[in-house]
Amino acid sequence: MQTEHTAELNLLWGTLILEELARLGVKHVCMAPGSRSTPLTLAAAKQASLQQHLHFDERGLGFMALGLAKASAAPVAIITTSGTAVANLYPAIIEAWLTQVPLIVLSGDRPPELIDCGANQAISQPAIFAQYAKPLNLPTPALNISPAALLSSIDDAVSNHTQPVHINCMYREPLYPAEPQADFSQYLKPVAHWLQDSAPYIQYAANTASQLPTADALARFVHGKGVIVAATLPPEHDPQQLIALSIKLGWPIVTDAQSQLRQSNAAIGNIDQLLLHPKSQAILAQAEKVLVFGGRILSKRLISYLNEKQWKDYWQVLPQQQRLDPSHKAKQQWIAKADTFSQLPWPRSSEAQWALALTQHNAALETLFQQQIDHADFGEAQAIRAIAQRQTSAQQLFIGNSLPVRLFDMYAPITADYANIFTNRGASGIDGLLATAAGVAIADKKPTTLIIGDISQLHDLNSLAIARTVSSSFVIVILNNDGGNIFNLLPVPNEQLRTDYYRLSHGLEFGFGAAMFGLAYNQVDNLDDFIESYEYAMTYAGPSVIEVSVAQNQASDQIAAIATWVKQS
Repeated sequence: MQTEHTAELNLLWGTLILEELARLGVKHVCMAPGSRSTPLTLAAAKQASLQQHLHFDERGLGFMALGLAKASAAPVAIITTSGTAVANLYPAIIEAWLTQVPLIVLSGDRPPELIDCGANQAISQPAIFAQYAKPLNLPTPALNISPAALLSSIDDAVSNHTQPVHINCMYREPLYPAEPQADFSQYLKPVAHWLQDSAPYIQYAANTASQLPTADALARFVHGKGVIVAATLPPEHDPQQLIALSIKLGWPIVTDAQSQLRQSNAAIGNIDQLLLHPKSQAILAQAEKVLVFGGRILSKRLISYLNEKQWKDYWQVLPQQQRLDPSHKAKQQWIAKADTFSQLPWPRSSEAQWALALTQHNAALETLFQQQIDHADFGEAQAIRAIAQRQTSAQQLFIGNSLPVRLFDMYAPITADYANIFTNRGASGIDGLLATAAGVAIADKKPTTLIIGDISQLHDLNSLAIARTVSSSFVIVILNNDGGNIFNLLPVPNEQLRTDYYRLSHGLEFGFGAAMFGLAYNQVDNLDDFIESYEYAMTYAGPSVIEVSVAQNQASDQIAAIATWVKQS
């Protein structure tokens, strides 16, 4: 029966796998076409509880899945065929591993007898992602392997796992089942109760037990002058609770671009620039205690501040145990979500309101930015501030790597309302940013803006095919300064080397690229036109592209000029 019904048994295994993943919380499956993955594809096609997303390029597909998982805070499955199709997922898998995003790769594979023998499209796929994904290498489907063993293997690999899992699925031909289907009722008897249920085969309790500080420990910690640092935090951890904690303790809270609080008028958002300001430096030097929520801080000045201080007490709060401190400071790490830790029975600090002057300096910098950016020559920082000023809590803002996220971190405006922030700052690559942002937009169908540099957009040009599937407002703002002008900020030995080997001017524009994929497009080179185009695009149900054309040195010259103003103010 096994030889006669290989295709049907392959499909049955695929069906069991996809059904169990749905029961384990997977809501989205991202699929690229291929033949060896047919049992998985056919199973996903008939799985009503999984929303399907398709794309022809596996690299973009992986990043779209990353965005879906980030925005939905749930695991996302990816189906690919064999060979280099699997390898194209690597950049997205690395990013997901570093940032604790649960992606589940289901890769079709050749059976063992077709590996290392010259068979077509056959590579060694087990452990292809090395340390960046938990491997589960399934055997070829066989009737002497119980379906209970298959389900329990899936449950063990996926349950409570917050990083990528790679399930490699070896299939023998034929791959396309005939009609009518074979009768597997006897084979499925060991999982008869599972077939009548809706829960996973093996139900693992959540890893929620954690040791939290006692009331006495909290009281000791808040005795003295302290500062709260909001680093990278996802929206679902309710970072607003940190504002309430800051008010309760009477300690200032300084914020990273990725904290969801960078624009809050109740926080110190301009910390990167305040660390250039002599009076603010003097205030911050008085801090004795630090409470850090999250990790992966963007500002090098804030990283240096945390490193150079000799803290009496250093606490860090993370949702999972991780080593997220490149300075390797001695500390107490607590494992908890930010909102849970913020709502402990904290007493008021003995040095409440010790840094009130920092709030005044923060507000003064916002006034300076209005003068030196909003009312100055058109440029990248001006466009980013204009976008940020027009966000609400009902919207999402995805900020690309390299210069855009640094400009947001340095100069984002203080506002009463602001969007949820998403980034790819695990490996901080410039690949896959459009695809990830499209995944974020698709997951919640909220109005979404992507701010991306020109080189990053060139890296991910074919993900405009994913963008055109977004049904909600999705504005792609491309900051085109004709090359990798982040290198203007780095100490490259001379300008010729910078031009020839780093900046790599390309002279390209994106109008024809947008037209190729049928996307609305506008090109602007002044603030009024940008605001008009952006506000209109935000009312448009679907994707649109706004290309912002700026001079190569505009941003770097402006950063240097503002730094001089801050130091002298």
